[in-house]
Amino acid sequence: MSFFKSLPDGAGPRTIFTAYPEIYKAWSEVSQAIMNGPSDLTPGERELILTYVVGAAGCEFIFVAHKEVAREWGIPEGLVEKLVEDFDSADIEPRMKTLLGFVGKLMVTPTEVTQEDADAVFARGWSEKGVHDAIAVTARASFMQKLVHGYGFVPLDKDEAIKRAKGRVEKGYVGIFPEFDK
Repeated sequence: MSFFKSLPDGAGPRTIFTAYPEIYKAWSEVSQAIMNGPSDLTPGERELILTYVVGAAGCEFIFVAHKEVAREWGIPEGLVEKLVEDFDSADIEPRMKTLLGFVGKLMVTPTEVTQEDADAVFARGWSEKGVHDAIAVTARASFMQKLVHGYGFVPLDKDEAIKRAKGRVEKGYVGIFPEFDK
């Protein structure tokens, strides 16, 4: 149940996006560009980043929804949970782990990110464009975290998260909102 009495049970971002299309149509287009547009990162890697940073920040709503999107893009089931529970022992390629460490710090303690943190990512071979894209994914995650926590949205159950993940992979971040075509 949302903090807003006017919203129905089961309300979530879709409820807000369709109520305020003058804002969220453009936001969905930006989200599509960030998550699925041209990048050094695959859409699956971007979903991994998004899911990891919201998990590290304790946002269950987005974590539950987007771990299923990441899985639909081929990220192994259980990997994101392991990264959040015990980052150091998670079995992931070192180059990606360094990038995830950087964006996790950016999400949870942004004022503590240093030149050394950025240098470590570049030393692993990430391009400035790739790091930019990871930062943009993290910024998007932060915005969405504030939205869902501000409204008090309740996380989806697993079956609904799986169903919506399939739609997000098939239709993208704009196509899941046919209301925007009106």
